Amino acid sequence: MAKLVFGMNQSLDGYVDHMEFAPGPALFRHWIQQMCDLTGSVYGRRMYEIMRYWDEDRPEWSAEQREFAAAWRRQPKWVVSRSLKSVGPNATLVEDDLEAVIRGLRARLVGEIAVSGPDLARSLTDLGLIDEYRLYICPVVLGRGKPFFAGPRPPLRLVSTDHVGEDVIRLTYVPA
Repeated sequence: MAKLVFGMNQSLDGYVDHMEFAPGPALFRHWIQQMCDLTGSVYGRRMYEIMRYWDEDRPEWSAEQREFAAAWRRQPKWVVSRSLKSVGPNATLVEDDLEAVIRGLRARLVGEIAVSGPDLARSLTDLGLIDEYRLYICPVVLGRGKPFFAGPRPPLRLVSTDHVGEDVIRLTYVPA
């Protein structure tokens, strides 16, 4: 049975915003490994549209960025959206019955499935489907933006803390 994991970089004050701060080299290397190890990812529409950046190579990319892009392209993706009419390569559009689709994926796959996007994570949290939350706390204060938890924080139990590189702490929680 697969495990659903919601994990994102967030500021010290709880916001996620890829435009406001980028991961340093150690954290980016960590995300490359995470992407390589995943069974697949479930994306909300907005996060999927952001991640489509990795669909086409860019001449200015570093070797690490090319490695991340290759891992992202290889990975199966399920995109939850009622407004999109199509999705890119290696992706499946999920328009209806989110709960049944996710329960089906969990039942038939093995490994970790990443949940990407706070709004989607909230929907899956409300359905009791997220198995683990990973908060990557970065040393930045934004003061505004999209919060990691798009709704009320569910009851959680801390199961581990790790350093990722020199300045990021990963807090791992499971539903309490």
